[in-house]
Amino acid sequence: MIDSDGGSGGLYLGIEIGGTKLQVFVGDEKAGVLERHRFQVEPSQGGAGIRTQLEKIIPTLASHVRPKAVGVGFGGPVDWKTGRICRSHQIEGWSEFPLASWLSSLADAPVVVDNDANLGALGEAVCGAGVGFKPVFYVTLGSGVGGGLVLDGKVYHGATPGESEIGHIRLDRSGTLLESRCSGWAVDARIRSLVARERDSVLARNVGSARAHEAKFLAAALAQNDPLAAGILKETADDLAFGLSHVAHLFHPAIIVLGGGLSLIGEPLRAAVEQALPGFLMEAFAPGPVIALARLAEDSVPVGALCLALSRQIP
Repeated sequence: MIDSDGGSGGLYLGIEIGGTKLQVFVGDEKAGVLERHRFQVEPSQGGAGIRTQLEKIIPTLASHVRPKAVGVGFGGPVDWKTGRICRSHQIEGWSEFPLASWLSSLADAPVVVDNDANLGALGEAVCGAGVGFKPVFYVTLGSGVGGGLVLDGKVYHGATPGESEIGHIRLDRSGTLLESRCSGWAVDARIRSLVARERDSVLARNVGSARAHEAKFLAAALAQNDPLAAGILKETADDLAFGLSHVAHLFHPAIIVLGGGLSLIGEPLRAAVEQALPGFLMEAFAPGPVIALARLAEDSVPVGALCLALSRQIP
């Protein structure tokens, strides 16, 4: 077993609990990743299914890791002061669950919990695309849409529960949420609907018989100049830029980092958001914040969780 007081200088666990994936990282005292473990989440099994996965992997790691602390990024609102989950918007069975105390018993280590987008922001600010910028705003485009603001290396919480729920910004007075337009699940659903009507498009041929995660086929279709893919990208980028304009007006971030699974579309998405955003900003804020892709890609949240475990940012 590698002891936390051994020559490594201490080991830490960084965990991401999302709507589609569970990630558990082992890291060192500089948030360097030593081990990665990734599991798919089955929504139908609810929070209990994810806890069962953790009950299997944590004891396995305990055979060679004794963590000094554990950081967790959870996909939904949490009381970051106590580590109690408020709820998940994607997975049932998490409401009011005492995640920090439960996991602390399982890992035999102190546990600190925060919203996943907050920790994505922390990971990118400390170790990723946001290094050298402040403030750093991060938006995660995954099963949901979340945001996080980091200033001087610390997550800005405000009042409890303390996350920047940009996904719940209304795009109109009828109640259309940014999340209902720009999450990975929302874009998947839009692609399913459109390719069913435009079966001769490049995107439809790329998607084929797939019935999940259709957004992963967008990048290839865009590279082939598919008009259907280009239209979906423009709609998504315009909606996202409109939502981010509120962030720019209120918090004046030096950089906005695009993360989450949908950000893996890459440069076409970044460039489209960069082009659309100035049209929603008052002239005084021109040209607006830098728009960047998450440098840590899908590691942003678990690396941020490692950073949180290292700092043990608790009240």
